[in-house]
Amino acid sequence: MRAGEELPPLEIEITRTLIVAGAIASRDYQDVHHDAELARQKGSPDIFMNILTTNGLVGRYVTDHFGPAAVLRKVAIRLGAPNYPGDTMVLRGTVEVVEGDTATVKVIGANGIGRHVTGTVTVTVPGTETVMPPGAETVMAPGAAGGVR
Repeated sequence: MRAGEELPPLEIEITRTLIVAGAIASRDYQDVHHDAELARQKGSPDIFMNILTTNGLVGRYVTDHFGPAAVLRKVAIRLGAPNYPGDTMVLRGTVEVVEGDTATVKVIGANGIGRHVTGTVTVTVPGTETVMPPGAETVMAPGAAGGVR
């Protein structure tokens, strides 16, 4: 892990099944997430993905990149353009800060309308350390194993 590292993009096809399954799995039974006619009556062109499904997809994106030992510590997202059936959302991420075995990743997900989600994810990956640039020094506390590097 290193600051500035870009995660490879992840394309997610937005299907009716994904939207409805995500709503059911998160116990969000609002009709705008499963009933197209009622969604239209409320001003939406179709059903749309709920925030909890988006939250799960953002978490999956980060843990898929960092591996099975990765532990999400914090996910903070904000929604923008809705995810409608038939579109594709592309998630992209950049490691912003690394402290020991913990990184903060900025995540953006966009679809055909615009940005669907923006946020940050704090993830711990046991057994990893900050990758120091060549020539950088880390001063350890007196008596710490390893001294000065």
